[in-house]
Amino acid sequence: MADEKNKFKSKILLVEDDKMLADMYITKFSKEGMEVIRAEDGEKGLKIAKEIKPDLILLDIIMPKLDGFAVLKELKKDPGMGNTHILLLTNLGQSEDVEKGQELGADDYFIKANHTPAEIVEKVKYLLTKKDKK
Repeated sequence: MADEKNKFKSKILLVEDDKMLADMYITKFSKEGMEVIRAEDGEKGLKIAKEIKPDLILLDIIMPKLDGFAVLKELKKDPGMGNTHILLLTNLGQSEDVEKGQELGADDYFIKANHTPAEIVEKVKYLLTKKDKK
């Protein structure tokens, strides 16, 4: 029987300034066989995203140097990022924040307090099984 973990050899960029939370997500995704690269602020996240072209980006909104909305906006301008799924993972739950994320092109918007890490992992796995976003 094939190892199920081999199914998800994907590269994920986690842009999160909370080290404890980031470590928890890195552990969860690593157990699924995914490679996780972390950026602790928006500026680094944008730079790394353009360099490595990950399969999926988990993006916090409230971060130092460059917020998640600004990062999302810049990534959406880059034609090389067209097949990269971008999920906003934040504590901002106001409807205007959710709408802004959707308008800027996020694939999904998760409020940290409303979803367990396991639920986020499952959503990521689902998105990564899609061959192409378009």
